[in-house]
Amino acid sequence: MFDVFLYPVSAILWFWHKVFGAVLSPDSGVAWVLSITFLVFTLRLLLVKPALSALRAGRRTQALAPQMAKIKEKYGKDRQRMAKEIQKLHADNGSSPLGGCLPALIQLPVFLSLYWVLRDFTPGAQSNHVFDHAGVESFLNAGLFGAKLGNWLSQPAAELAAFGTDHAHMIAVGVPLMLIAGLATFFSMRASLIRQTATAPQAAGIAKLMMYLAPLGMLVSGSFFPVPIGVLLYFLATNVWTLGQQHFLTKVVDREEQARVVAKPKVAGPRPGQKPQRR
Repeated sequence: MFDVFLYPVSAILWFWHKVFGAVLSPDSGVAWVLSITFLVFTLRLLLVKPALSALRAGRRTQALAPQMAKIKEKYGKDRQRMAKEIQKLHADNGSSPLGGCLPALIQLPVFLSLYWVLRDFTPGAQSNHVFDHAGVESFLNAGLFGAKLGNWLSQPAAELAAFGTDHAHMIAVGVPLMLIAGLATFFSMRASLIRQTATAPQAAGIAKLMMYLAPLGMLVSGSFFPVPIGVLLYFLATNVWTLGQQHFLTKVVDREEQARVVAKPKVAGPRPGQKPQRR
């Protein structure tokens, strides 16, 4: 289903591995770490525009929240009329109820493809889309401080020993990656929660719960499920990027809103001491 995305994603990873492998060594763990990191950064940079569109749409929806609450209160028993009035409200203000969802849906296949490309570096695989057998073996043999990028924390000790590593090295590398990625997720979700309006307390409550569950889920999945170190690097890179991107794009949208407020024409009033004239 995602083959149309898997080949371009693996091609980008292949390109960065060629670049850093030429500088360092094709089998260097550092070259593979940098390749994964720059793969994430390249894809996220290409998706900045949809992310900015989603943020703008979310701001427009937040601005309409008080009017939507009045519509729901007035037409709560008439679902058809309520939906019609909400649709009219969006049409009058140039917004869309799906404006914040569509950019996220566009990004989802790309993120899943990125995950599966890293996940498909498996022992015995003859290829991984653009990578040939030698490229797969290079990834599986690459290490970071003694931990192999293709292995995971919960893997049996005998299998880890066959790849030249052990649980001590895997934990020493994997746990800090999960902790930093979890912290980046927590702070990015907390920043979003702070900007939640008081008009949607239920949504804010769910977001607050997810703010704690998402980092916890990352720790649990990385510790007890077959999530290779290379995929943990992907989680770390994408979550750190998300935190920085959210801060940057929020400032961009804030400046746009301030510029619209400044550019809004002011109604001329009477001069000081002048009696207002009735029309």
